[in-house]
Amino acid sequence: MRRSLKPVTADVICRYCPRMITTLATEVANTTAAAGASAGALVGGLIGYLILAFALVGVFKKAGEPAWQAFVPIWNYIVLIKISGKPIWWIVLFLIPIVNIVIMVLVFHGLSTSFGHGAGFTVGLVFLSIIFLYILGYDSKPYQGAAAGDRVAGYAIA
Repeated sequence: MRRSLKPVTADVICRYCPRMITTLATEVANTTAAAGASAGALVGGLIGYLILAFALVGVFKKAGEPAWQAFVPIWNYIVLIKISGKPIWWIVLFLIPIVNIVIMVLVFHGLSTSFGHGAGFTVGLVFLSIIFLYILGYDSKPYQGAAAGDRVAGYAIA
């Protein structure tokens, strides 16, 4: 037995058409909002990375390292470890959760003592990294080398 289709009347169109348009408009709006949010996050992340990289440019130039190294993602941390006088293999310790925080504090302390600053500057580097990296890179104190960090009393060299 074959079912016959009912003819589409103006009444049926007027009843279902607004729902379809509303549903379609909602889907388009949701898709557009998601695309805009991801594009905003990408642009924001890129701007944040460039701000950090330009802070590292000053530090690298003072330490006699090429400035382009500040823009290479993992390599810039390897160079930062080298400038602070710590062993290069510490880059592996950055992969371990919680340990990476301790290692970063030690690297920051080695970095601040390499430029003639003390423990107070290390605290600044830990809590306001970008600001203190700009200060470190563009102030008048010269790079004294990694051996300068050995003279600080009360610091256990790891």
